[in-house]
Amino acid sequence: MKKVFLLLLAVCLIGTAALSAGCGQSGTSDGKSSGQKVLRVGMDASYPPFGSQNQETKDYEGFDVDIIRAIGAEEGFDVEISNRSFDGLIPALQAKEIDVAINDITITDDRKQSVDFSKPYYIAGLGVVVRSDNDTIHTAEDLQGKTLGVSIGSTGEEAARKIPGANVRVFNAINEAFLEVQNGGVDAVVNDIPTNEYYVSHAGNKNVRTAEVALTKEDLGIAVLKGNTELLTKIDDGLAKIKANVSSLREIVAFAMKQGIPVPAMANALEYLDGMRSRVVGANLIQAQRDFFGAHTYQRNDREGTFHHDWPEE
Repeated sequence: MKKVFLLLLAVCLIGTAALSAGCGQSGTSDGKSSGQKVLRVGMDASYPPFGSQNQETKDYEGFDVDIIRAIGAEEGFDVEISNRSFDGLIPALQAKEIDVAINDITITDDRKQSVDFSKPYYIAGLGVVVRSDNDTIHTAEDLQGKTLGVSIGSTGEEAARKIPGANVRVFNAINEAFLEVQNGGVDAVVNDIPTNEYYVSHAGNKNVRTAEVALTKEDLGIAVLKGNTELLTKIDDGLAKIKANVSSLREIVAFAMKQGIPVPAMANALEYLDGMRSRVVGANLIQAQRDFFGAHTYQRNDREGTFHHDWPEE
């Protein structure tokens, strides 16, 4: 009986994985394949790991892409993504050229005057990228009087302009700011921490690093035209269903592991999601241990500042 049950479970898991894969591909580029209503999505595809465009396939990829496609699958939309500049997203919503904007967009009181936001789907924050040989920027105060690169219309620009004496250089795309810090044209780039970390880890020449500075904590949301309560309700409902699906996925993965059934795709998907939406996870602890026992500085959750542990030479 147990073998039969396990076999049935395995079949269910395979079916669930196939269904998940099918849902992930539900969004089409032209919105004509299924006859469903098209959800026109705007994003600036220069913000990995949230959104980028594969240069070979031209497909859109990233966390935000996965989120909006999953919402489309849950709510019966064909997702059509268009690449737009970050500062053009809200004007595109107001001109009704797109239905939603998802692009690592921080929910702010100022933006709420122009658009409506979904419930938060991610907690992010602003950090700093500097050249690897920079030894002058360790705290937020060290940014005073420095030349800072930011993306136009971003909360990074807003925060940088509040730093006393800072010379703020505004770029049309965040990758342009990153290139400028490499070239020495700016002292630092102020931008969202996940995008900063992605850029540093993928920089081929390794001459940039993230500084030990965390400026803010921010909630990210999906923007819709102000007053479009019907669509906003569907977006929020889709997010709620995704969260419910994650709970079911946890139960399936946990049960499969207890029974010795390998489900690598589902387990990896769960790890990817948890890693993206959590600021404090196992990888943070590993890095903290490296910093504590090595020659690096580190930060603590219980107090402000940057620390270094001096080990006795005995």
